[in-house]
Amino acid sequence: MRAILVKEINQFLSHLVGYISLIIFWVVCALFLFIFPDTSLLNAGYATLDELFILAPWFFLFFIPALTMRSFAEEYRSGTMELLFTKPLTHAQIILGKYLACVVLMIIALLPTLMYAFTIRHFTDPGVSLDWGGIVGSYIGLILLGSAFTAIGIWTSSLTANTVVAFLLALFVGFLFYFGFDALSRLPAWQGTLDYYVQMIGIQFHYQSISRGVVDTRDVIYFLSVIFFFLYLTALNLKYRFTELHG
Repeated sequence: MRAILVKEINQFLSHLVGYISLIIFWVVCALFLFIFPDTSLLNAGYATLDELFILAPWFFLFFIPALTMRSFAEEYRSGTMELLFTKPLTHAQIILGKYLACVVLMIIALLPTLMYAFTIRHFTDPGVSLDWGGIVGSYIGLILLGSAFTAIGIWTSSLTANTVVAFLLALFVGFLFYFGFDALSRLPAWQGTLDYYVQMIGIQFHYQSISRGVVDTRDVIYFLSVIFFFLYLTALNLKYRFTELHG
């Protein structure tokens, strides 16, 4: 599994697309958080990184599919998946190796955003301190959100040999799970009855809960369940493809 993890990271960083994805992510973050006046942290009027955590789901919806789209799709397209199946690796090791590689790259992409906190601290009055506990809690929520989107992206990449299709599928499913259930809960049919429970099915409900800076065990369990669910779907798909090849 470690060999798969290292191979995936090296492969991502050996392609121009990988660097372009990271650069676009960092540039977009900087534009929205420091240049565009409506969302600039410098115009917020108080020392906080809330705007980052509000916008991050949108950034991730596009960045993480770009991160995961090649995971299995490229293996199918190049014909190396058959070779991978012959290695002394279980399907779980293959999936976890690719998944963890994408999570590591996602965390690497997030690391420069830590400078935003120190930038905000630099521009605030000496007597004003940042809520570091809340920021740490929000970053935990951000990593869990990114990990859930990564599991979705790994699954969609295992469905097709076309990386563009894998990207669009991950974008659609991620959008559906993040915004879809919240939108569904607002329908008149659910109001005053099951609207709260419909919201709880979606990712947005739990991400916003953690983004307040309080890490609730129920929210962590939810994210871990989403991750497990989509990785399990990936395992089922790999099992089906393996059976097709060796059936």
